Amino acid sequence: MSLSRTIDTPEIEEALAAGTTIRKHVLDLDDFSREEIHDVMNSARSMKEVLGRDIKKVPALRGKVVVTLFYEASTRTRISFEEAGKVLSADVINMSASGSSTEKGESLLNTGLTIQAMGVDTIVIRHPHSGAPYLLAQELDTVNIINAGDGLHAHPTQALLDIYTVQDRLGGLEGKKIVIVGDVLHSRVARSDIWGFAKMGAKVVLSGPTTLMPPDLLLASNSIIQSTIGSLVEFDSDLDQAIEGADVVMALRLQQERQNAGFLPSLREYIRRWQVTDERLSRANPGALVMHPGPMNEGIEISNSIAHGGNSVIEDQVTNGVAVRMALLYHVTTGPTQLD
Repeated sequence: MSLSRTIDTPEIEEALAAGTTIRKHVLDLDDFSREEIHDVMNSARSMKEVLGRDIKKVPALRGKVVVTLFYEASTRTRISFEEAGKVLSADVINMSASGSSTEKGESLLNTGLTIQAMGVDTIVIRHPHSGAPYLLAQELDTVNIINAGDGLHAHPTQALLDIYTVQDRLGGLEGKKIVIVGDVLHSRVARSDIWGFAKMGAKVVLSGPTTLMPPDLLLASNSIIQSTIGSLVEFDSDLDQAIEGADVVMALRLQQERQNAGFLPSLREYIRRWQVTDERLSRANPGALVMHPGPMNEGIEISNSIAHGGNSVIEDQVTNGVAVRMALLYHVTTGPTQLD
C-alpha cells in the first residue's frame, strides 16, 4: 500500500498504525525503544509526502482539538506544531501564559484540568520548569501530552526531527560520529539528542567548556559520560580534536539567559576555542552535516559561512520538524493507548 496515495483516505489509520506502538504521551526519548523511533521516522516520511503536495491538507485529525500551551517564547516549535495540526485538519488553539489565568495565579495543574474539562484531545506544552509535562501526564486522565521542552530537561520532538534529518541525508545513524558542541549544560535539546542518537547506534562526542557540561553526566576520572542507555558518550574539550572524522556537527546556542556568572572566561575566548568554523569543519569527514536546533547566534557558536554553507541542513531540520510533529500528533491523538 502506498502511503502517499492513501494518506488522505480512511486507510491512513491502518497504514500508519501498522507496526507502530501507540503511546499516550511523548515526554522524552529515554523510554523510547529503537523500534519505536524507527516507526516515528517511517510515519514522518509519509507525512512529508503530504507537505510536498500543492494542497497540504488531509482529514486525519478532523474533529480533534489540540492546544499548544507555551509558557516560554518559541518560534520554530510552536509554529511547526500549529502547522502540523492544521495540515492534519485538527482544530489548533494557541495559548500562552501571558494573557491567561496564569497571570492571576492559576497553577499549571488547574490550567490543565480546565483544558481537559473543555474536551481537548492533546496538549503540547513548553514550560520553564523541568517535569511540568510529567505532572500533566500523571494528573490528566483523558488528554494526551507532548513535551515541547521542559526546563533544562528534555525536548524529545526536536531530537526526533534531528534523527530524521540525519537519516534522510546519511541513510542511517549506525556507526556515525556526531559531535555536539557548546552549552550542553543548559540544552534540553542536547539531552534528548544524546538519548536518541546513541539509541540509534551513533557515537556521540560532546565538546565545549567543562563548566558547560552536565556535572551529573561527567565522570572526571576518565572524561567519559556513561548513561543508562548502555552506550558510551565521550567528552573532549578540544573541539579541533573532537571534530576529527565527524559525520555530523551540531552547534548549540550559548543560553546566556539561563546562565549565572562564571561559566565562561569571556565570549571572545569561547569563540576562539569552540566556534564551528570552515577551518574546523575541514577536519570532519567530507560532506559532514552541520546542524543547529536554533535560534542561532551567528558569529558566536557558528560562523556565518558555515551556518548558510553547503554542509548546513539547518533549514532541513525546520522542514522535517513539521513532518515529525505531524506523525506524533497523529499517533498520540488517534491511536489506542498501549504505552504511557
